Amino acid sequence: MARLRFPRLLPMTMTMIVVVIVAKAGILLHAVLTDGPPAATLLTAAHAADHLQESPKPVPVTPKPAQPPAAANLNAVPKSDPDAVSDGEKALLQRLRDRRRELDARASAIDDREAVLGAAQRKLDARVNELKSLQKKLENLDTAQKQKEDAGWQSMVKLYEAMKPREAAAIFNDLSMPVLLQVMDRMKDAKAAAVLAAMNPDKARDVTSALAQMRTGRDAEAAEGAKSVGG
Repeated sequence: MARLRFPRLLPMTMTMIVVVIVAKAGILLHAVLTDGPPAATLLTAAHAADHLQESPKPVPVTPKPAQPPAAANLNAVPKSDPDAVSDGEKALLQRLRDRRRELDARASAIDDREAVLGAAQRKLDARVNELKSLQKKLENLDTAQKQKEDAGWQSMVKLYEAMKPREAAAIFNDLSMPVLLQVMDRMKDAKAAAVLAAMNPDKARDVTSALAQMRTGRDAEAAEGAKSVGG
């Protein structure tokens, strides 16, 4: 509450008393010198002096009503709440949430697809490894079978090489062409030439032609295989 301020009365009162005393002294001195002033003059001076002796009444000061605090001012403009969200921002946030959920769902679908593809790739790799292992086994079996067959043909070749050329030629004239080619291909060149010379000329000619084609085709296959391996 505001404090009321009163004027400083004591200095003013003292000043007025001094003025009154001086005035009275002047009046009395004038009366003595002039054999007394008229009564009206003395009364007027005395009345004025008595009036000056009265203390001036304090002027009441009306206290001003206390101003309401700034926060309670009804005319003040309310500040905007920083936590308040507009409808547009809410809509934008909702769209962002929907987009985030869509991206998460798409990422989850991609992860699931990659997991399925990974499992399929592993099964395929396992199947390929099984096929490679099976192919290797078949190649080994084929090699073993060829070696076994070659051993049998070599035994037969040795038998015919031990025979006389005429005796071997008599047998070769009646052999089928596939069997005759396998035997003649494995025989030594000198032994094969002697047998061919003793064979039927037509049979010997057919055997020679078929044997040349077989060896040419085999050489071509060998060259093709070497080229594919080198490439």
